[in-house]
Amino acid sequence: MLVAFSVAPSGAGDSDSVSAAVAEAVRIVRDSGLPHETNAMFTTVEGEWEEVMDVVRRATEAVSSRAPRTSLVIKADIRPGHTDQLREKVERVEQRLEGGS
Repeated sequence: MLVAFSVAPSGAGDSDSVSAAVAEAVRIVRDSGLPHETNAMFTTVEGEWEEVMDVVRRATEAVSSRAPRTSLVIKADIRPGHTDQLREKVERVEQRLEGGS
């Protein structure tokens, strides 16, 4: 499964404390060893349900420990039997853009 999530503190005060909390969440994702990608809006993680949701939980707990309130947005693509979709989904779109079918 692929899970794209965004977690951020609310009521933390300034943008430096927000980026510090988000950095801790990203560190947890990176340390998990699961395939992942981080961009300006979301971090996407690929793996089995239990391992991906454990990473999301731990990342959320890290952010929650720094603020009185936490915002969490999750989007999941659950497709049993498929792996490496973090890369392959983008490759299929790129092929179409290059004129392939």
